[in-house]
Amino acid sequence: MGGLGIKTVENALKDIKKKYQIDIVTAQAENVSEGKGISYSDYIKLKNIGIDFFTGGNWTLYNQEIFNILNNPNEPIIRPANYPKDTPGLGYKYLKTELGNILFVTLLGQIVGRDSDKPIDNPLKTIDHIIESEKNNNKIATIVNFHGDYSSEKVVIGHYLDGKVAAVIGDHWHVPTADGRILPKGTAHISDVGMCGALNSSLGIKLPIIINRWRDGNKSRNELETVGPCQFNAVSINIDEKTGLAKDIKQINVVI
Repeated sequence: MGGLGIKTVENALKDIKKKYQIDIVTAQAENVSEGKGISYSDYIKLKNIGIDFFTGGNWTLYNQEIFNILNNPNEPIIRPANYPKDTPGLGYKYLKTELGNILFVTLLGQIVGRDSDKPIDNPLKTIDHIIESEKNNNKIATIVNFHGDYSSEKVVIGHYLDGKVAAVIGDHWHVPTADGRILPKGTAHISDVGMCGALNSSLGIKLPIIINRWRDGNKSRNELETVGPCQFNAVSINIDEKTGLAKDIKQINVVI
């Protein structure tokens, strides 16, 4: 989330990768650049810091300068797969690794805040189609990022995909939930992984702006918090590349 989010990842990622013996790092990138989408320069910066793949959400298409890389199957960044077919970009892509290919998919929930009235395809039918169309392509795992508002949707899609994919990782709230676990059939799941950015903020926005707007009804623009302690929220997932399912999930919540 914003510049502090980038700085947080830059300061924390190297030690976390070493501590948890991380092979592949993926990040939700829809709020990176000033809180709205991701710019090409920030995309390159985060790749250089150590992020291997970028998933998307309802702000992903804000910066049109990244449309070319969203359309490129060799660039490790996607937008939600259940946008209408004429939407720029690809909703799922493969990442080639030393262990084998990993399929990444992003899905939007049926209700996502200010975009709740925009047309999207049913996420369950969309992921069914993707899994079926890609079933014969060699891969060691499938990772699904579910970007949604409703906890009910996040829980349901986790169980719907249990045993079919390695992980279903929810986000959009910017607040980590306490329900990270392996579901009965072997899929790692969490309703919301949280965010990287300002700790003493309202989801990354300066608190006085939100408080005054809420208390007094003042109309104001959001301003990102740019100082103070930061949080690094993530999960570490151990995947069995032979079965394509998860063996373990650990939540990582660090304040720096």
